[in-house]
Amino acid sequence: MPEETTAIDYVMEAASGPHFSGLRLDGLLSATSASPSPRASGDFTPTSFSPPVNDPSVHKQPFVIGVSGGTASGKTTVCDMIIQQLHDHRVVLVNQDSFYRGLTPEELKRVHEYNFDHPDAFDTEQLLECVETLKSGKSVQVPIYDFKTHQRSSESFRQVNASDVIILEGILVFHDQRVRNLMNMKIFVDTDADVRLARRIRRDTYAKFVKPAFEDFVLPSKKYADVIIPRGGDNHVAIDLIVQHIRTKLGQHDLCKIYPNVYVIQSTFQIRGMHTLIRDRDISKHDFVFYSDRLIRLVVEHGLGHLPFTEKQVVTPTDSVYTGVDFCKKLCGVSIVRSGESMENALRACCKGIKIGKILIHRDGDNGKQLIYEKLPKDISERHVLLLDPVLATGNSANQAIELLIRKGVPESHIIFLNLISAPEGIQCVCKRFPSLKIVTSEIDVALNEEFRVIPGMGEFGDRYFGTDD
Repeated sequence: MPEETTAIDYVMEAASGPHFSGLRLDGLLSATSASPSPRASGDFTPTSFSPPVNDPSVHKQPFVIGVSGGTASGKTTVCDMIIQQLHDHRVVLVNQDSFYRGLTPEELKRVHEYNFDHPDAFDTEQLLECVETLKSGKSVQVPIYDFKTHQRSSESFRQVNASDVIILEGILVFHDQRVRNLMNMKIFVDTDADVRLARRIRRDTYAKFVKPAFEDFVLPSKKYADVIIPRGGDNHVAIDLIVQHIRTKLGQHDLCKIYPNVYVIQSTFQIRGMHTLIRDRDISKHDFVFYSDRLIRLVVEHGLGHLPFTEKQVVTPTDSVYTGVDFCKKLCGVSIVRSGESMENALRACCKGIKIGKILIHRDGDNGKQLIYEKLPKDISERHVLLLDPVLATGNSANQAIELLIRKGVPESHIIFLNLISAPEGIQCVCKRFPSLKIVTSEIDVALNEEFRVIPGMGEFGDRYFGTDD
């Protein structure tokens, strides 16, 4: 026994690595596109692919930022400041200027009358191809444009490698909807026209081409921006907030970017270590239950944080007034039998006297669609509901339980689904059908295999927890 304890302590201290097991999102979406829509049919057929956990081809989708604004508005300065603050991430800058079309001989003869601020001046198709290639995790060769000859270099290119963040900068990067659709965040640098004019030496060119193009094409694209930065690079507060947001998004799983109602508790070495232990097929039942309970308690506490609170003032023993919050009073738990019952003790430990209902759904042979038994509080329609099931696999059982709660009068937005691990297929199935509920989990796994089991997963949780796996 001492040797076993020592081994467990070692794992808890040594556990490290990325929080998420990994998901190639483009593969998942393309593989599931041929399957019936979960929204239409209510079912979800898992894909047959199961990429290895440590497959180097599995990559996280990069975060794509579009930065637009008028000529001389300070776009490049804003981009440089973002790159400097994200020094601990791989960031690449792609300038729209690199995708100017080479001028024809006729256009070269009248180059001073050529409008370089018009959408037709750019090769948008090649720009799209470049960004899509980078998003797929591959390097790309960006053309080099010679502003003296107004031609692209035929012998040299700029090699741009796959990165965590892609910044696409240019006056008209918001003009084409296809380009906008590739962006996760759109920033418009809004600088006073007089300031931009002062920065532009050739005022005749500004009046003839720049100002009309700004009014016709650049300014109308401002409405597509998610963030507008007044004063450009001088606005340090705005840039700091943007960088904080980007860091938050970089720490999220790709599915959390798609479904904002999915929450994964922040990983620590302790959490990663506990996952390492409960996923180990050779762990003893006692240790499996112990570390599962610890993880469940963390998930429950995190889920409770998503409940509404009201402000409350109390008087402390020092006769001082403390302004805090009051817990949500109308609350209940609902466990999906049998695995969900393993989460009831943690919920009771956090919420004294909480009511807990039960739903039994037959999973084997009926695709998780046969409701066998339900016992719920009579006033459940007036309560917020914590739905308990440690593993979200296909999502069929969860959908059945959620549909029952909604039929009982529970608003969809009042349901918080708590689980330890989730399969991407299950998250898609539930979130597409019920976009207003919240899912709180501790890790998102790779996928489901042909047997609908979560990979890498942790086996039959209920059997392992209650000791019936022999």
